[in-house]
Amino acid sequence: MNSEWIAVDWGTSHLRVWAMRGDTVVDQAQSDKGMARVNRDEFQAALLELIEGWLGAEPVDVIACGMVGARQGWVEAPYSAVPCAATPVAPFRVPNTDARIRAFVVPGLKQTSPPDVMRGEETQIAGYLASRPNWDGVICLPGTHSKWVQVSAGEVVSFRTFMTGEMFNLLSGQSVLKHSVGTGWDDAAFVDAMADTLSKPEQLAARLFGLRAADLLQGQDGSIARAQLSGFLIGAELAATRPYWLGQRLAIIGATGLSETYAKALKTQGAFVETADSTECTLAGLLLARNLTRQTA
Repeated sequence: MNSEWIAVDWGTSHLRVWAMRGDTVVDQAQSDKGMARVNRDEFQAALLELIEGWLGAEPVDVIACGMVGARQGWVEAPYSAVPCAATPVAPFRVPNTDARIRAFVVPGLKQTSPPDVMRGEETQIAGYLASRPNWDGVICLPGTHSKWVQVSAGEVVSFRTFMTGEMFNLLSGQSVLKHSVGTGWDDAAFVDAMADTLSKPEQLAARLFGLRAADLLQGQDGSIARAQLSGFLIGAELAATRPYWLGQRLAIIGATGLSETYAKALKTQGAFVETADSTECTLAGLLLARNLTRQTA
C-alpha cells in the first residue's frame, strides 16, 4: 500500500506515523522509539521500520514535527522567534536520506524573554487555527511539558511552559510518594486539591508531603492520593497562568483524558473552555507544512 505522503509526530518517548492521501489517514503505526531512545544515526532506521510497507518506487514526502528536530534529534531544525505567524514556515529538509523518502522537519518556536521553546505544539496550534480563521485567545496544550500560548491576529504572541506532567511522573514514580500514590481516580479529591493549591500555591511542597502522611496515619486510598497529587500540581500551574485564562477565550488541545482533567479544573473557576483532539490538530498542521515542501525541494 503506497501512501501519497507520510505524517510523523516524533516525541521524546514515542514515534507515531500515518500514511496519508490528501487529508485522509489510510494507515497508521507507532513505536516506543522516541528521541530519547535512539541515537542520531538510528532515526532513519527507526522510521523505516514503521513505514517500509508504504513506500514505492517514487520518493514519498515525510513531514515530521516534534523532538525529532531538537539538538539531540535526527536533524536540528531552526526555531522561529515569537511573535510570529501561527502558520508553519517552510519545513527543514533532512539531508542524505534513503532515496525512497524526502524527509522534512517542522521548525519549533522560541521566545527570548522569558526564555522558552516548543517543538511539536506549534504544529498542533497551526492545525487548530486552520479551521478557525480569525480565532483570538489562549491555547493550553497539556502534557509532559504543558504549554500556554497567546494567539492574536493570526500570530503566536507569547507562551510559557510548565513541567507539570513530568513533575507528576517523577513524584509518583521516584519520590517517597511512590509508596502512597496508587491507580484509579477520585474527582472530588482532584477538584478540592486543585482549588487548594490555586488559592495557596506557596503551600505546594507541604501539601505534597501531606499525601505521604495521610497514607501512613490514616490509610488514605492510593486513588485519592493520585487525584490529589494531580490536583495540587495543576492547581499550581493554574495559579501561575491566571493572566492567561482569566476572562480569556480558551482552547485546550491534548489527549482526551488529560484535556478533560484540565477542562474540569478550569470550569470550576468559571473559565469558558473548548477542547480539540491533539492528533487531529497535528495532522492538520502537518498537512499545512506539507504544502510548503515544494519551497524546500
